[in-house]
Amino acid sequence: MMRFLAGRLAGLFITLSISSFVVFAALYLAPGSPESVLLGNSTPTPERRAAIREQYGLDDPFMVRYLHWLGDALRGDLGTSFVGNQPVATRIGAVFDTTLSLVAVTAVLIAAIGLGLGLLSALKPGRIDDLVSAVTALTAGVPAFVAASIGISVFAVRLDWFPAYGAGDPGLLGRLHALVLPALSLALISSALLARVTRAAVRAELDKEYAQTARARGIPHRQVLRRHVLPNAAPPVVTVGGLLVAALFAGTVVVENAFGLPGLGSLLIGSVNQKDFPTVQAVTLLMVIAFVLANLAVDIAQQLLDPRLRQKGTA
Repeated sequence: MMRFLAGRLAGLFITLSISSFVVFAALYLAPGSPESVLLGNSTPTPERRAAIREQYGLDDPFMVRYLHWLGDALRGDLGTSFVGNQPVATRIGAVFDTTLSLVAVTAVLIAAIGLGLGLLSALKPGRIDDLVSAVTALTAGVPAFVAASIGISVFAVRLDWFPAYGAGDPGLLGRLHALVLPALSLALISSALLARVTRAAVRAELDKEYAQTARARGIPHRQVLRRHVLPNAAPPVVTVGGLLVAALFAGTVVVENAFGLPGLGSLLIGSVNQKDFPTVQAVTLLMVIAFVLANLAVDIAQQLLDPRLRQKGTA
């Protein structure tokens, strides 16, 4: 296990190093320049332009700028925003809890809906299986922005069950109430995919010889299911579920803008429109870090769930 963790942590370091370089380079290759954003529509004097370039290190070589930015980021200094001259960390801290709450609620919905429908389909062959398969096939093709539009039109405007815009009333219940509809929009595709994977994994275990032999010997079906089938079907389900949850941080961009939620996704879109390079870099890097850490958690969960992987790692 220790060798496995060491290898994964080394891979994590390499991945984040490459990702940070790509994030930094991509924005500086984009049209426009930081100094043009900072100076706006004014026509600055050469002295003013030179002062701006010196203040932000724009005259330094590219690698010097990158290493300086990376060193500051490792110390927790994400730079200064071009909007209002605020620390980027302050802007992110003001909205991070909204995105984290949205991801958490969505993850719970994905697990509840995906696992529930998948188990129902696997254990109830026939009409119920056909119905669940049809529903998941339909919902798996609905993009998040379409689901958000339909949800706002039906459940927010016509039925008035949920707020159509904003973070909701103050307090925990008010925030959760406002997050239900965005989370459902975000969870629709992922829960359908998880349901299909769960169905396939459980069906595969039920058809194996050990499960059929146990049932032939008179062992109760629930006991076989609880002690043998579900634990053996868990690794692929956990793997797919973890990857789906990891992808939620990027998926929040569309949903947060559709529902007007003040989260990282809305901050990212607003910063792109304002050409706020430091904020875009920081938010993008945070999303990459979240995705990579979630993948690491999935790998660790696989090792804990499947003894064969642990034996292979120690061989």
